[in-house]
Amino acid sequence: MGRFFAWLKAVFNRLMGNLEDPDLMLDQARRDMQLALRDNKEKAVQAITQRNNLQAMVDDHERKTAQLDQQAVAALKQGNRDLARQFLREKANYSTTLESLRASYAQADETVGMVKTAIRRQEEEVRKRTAEALAMKAQYKQAQIESSINRALEGFTTDQQFGAFETAAEKIRQARSESAARQEMTQASMTGKIIQMEDSAMDHAAEEDLKQLEERLGLASGAGTTPQTAEATESVEQQLDDLEKRLDQGQKP
Repeated sequence: MGRFFAWLKAVFNRLMGNLEDPDLMLDQARRDMQLALRDNKEKAVQAITQRNNLQAMVDDHERKTAQLDQQAVAALKQGNRDLARQFLREKANYSTTLESLRASYAQADETVGMVKTAIRRQEEEVRKRTAEALAMKAQYKQAQIESSINRALEGFTTDQQFGAFETAAEKIRQARSESAARQEMTQASMTGKIIQMEDSAMDHAAEEDLKQLEERLGLASGAGTTPQTAEATESVEQQLDDLEKRLDQGQKP
């Protein structure tokens, strides 16, 4: 039983060693980064699509508003005040909706701009991390070769040349230690810059969220209240009178 458990332990350790192989870990990390970038790009496409839909709605309402104004003018020219009044009421409804659509489009366009910036930064980050992964894989291969050299040197037993090979092995270990130290410093520096960049992006996003929250709560400086529809839309009767005056002026010699 003791030998059986020892065998199980050896098999388990070998499997764990394979799972923690640096080459496999780096390849998986690179695939994860690329998958996350692809998902974010798809989300950005959806956001841009919705922004474009809002733009189309704004354009359609603008055309409809202008068309109703022209129809009201034509109805008055034919002496049909009731029909003109109906056209102006419909125009007022479209005008109210148009203002809301314009506000939604402006917010969507701003969001799309922020998403595009975030995607560009993520793409740059993926490129940098991919280059780092390739460099680390090369360093891992180099370390494996150096370990093989060290193991070969450890089996050398000629007394006459033992001192020379021991010195060589020590120099190799020293070189590896120095290389590892330099790599550690480089990684620490790059990690610090990456963290600083991510913190800056998070601070910017948090500030934007805070501004939007203040605007919704009416706490932003200089923010005004939204006028009521009845106050924002000109009186239908007033518009009708204005159209009649314009027609009368146009008929005068």
